[in-house]
Amino acid sequence: MTDTPTGTSKAQTAKHSASPFAMPNHEAPKFDISNMEMPDVFREMAEKGVAQAKDNYERIQSATEEATELLKSAYTTAAEGTADYNRKVMEIACTNAHAAFDYAHELLGVKSPSEFIELSTAHARKQFEAMTAQTKELTELAQKVTTEIAAKDWRHGDTKESRKVA
Repeated sequence: MTDTPTGTSKAQTAKHSASPFAMPNHEAPKFDISNMEMPDVFREMAEKGVAQAKDNYERIQSATEEATELLKSAYTTAAEGTADYNRKVMEIACTNAHAAFDYAHELLGVKSPSEFIELSTAHARKQFEAMTAQTKELTELAQKVTTEIAAKDWRHGDTKESRKVA
């Protein structure tokens, strides 16, 4: 004898094969708005709403593009300033290394403790003066970059100084 599945067993089989976490498939009703009659007041409100939304979108898009350009400009200025600052630091390091080697070379020729003290004192004074000048240069360079970034006219994307010249 062969068992033929009954309607009940088919439904049980189908029920068990579906995932218990599956979402039911519901479709939203579709309306053809173009054929619907709408009072003129609602149509006017909808048109005004759409026009206002478009206007707001254009304003937001314009403001976003302007802000993006200003950030690019500020980033470019900061990147160029950082590169200049790093070049100056490397130049200072090179100068200081040369001074240290010169000092070491001069130390090789020292013949007495008094000459050593005299040479060391002169070197220390010279390095202190150089360090003061180098610190001043680096500070001025950092202030220049900061001033350039701060001087940006955020409404026009250029500097206030460049607008005065024009």
